[in-house]
Amino acid sequence: MSANLENDLRDETMKWLKRAEEIIQTITPGEDKLGPEHFLKNISAYIFDSKYFLEYGDLIRAFEAVIWAWAWIEIGLEMGILRKDPTSCGPQEFVTERKSKA
Repeated sequence: MSANLENDLRDETMKWLKRAEEIIQTITPGEDKLGPEHFLKNISAYIFDSKYFLEYGDLIRAFEAVIWAWAWIEIGLEMGILRKDPTSCGPQEFVTERKSKA
């Protein structure tokens, strides 16, 4: 892996890992029957995995794990399974807005 690619991948992984760690602190289980605790458990596991892979220099898997964490976060919030504390000072723009084309 080239030094530039390695640095770019590490920087991008660290950026998203930091954001995931911040937002996970502001999320609580919602009222949905689909299992909010399961979502939080998976998000936390992917964050842990990303840190582990970073520590051992496996940047591809570290990046992949943090992307999975973000996928679970966005899905959980979008479906109402998770709720973000609106008074927290974590990232505000993390959920992708989806507009239907009618």
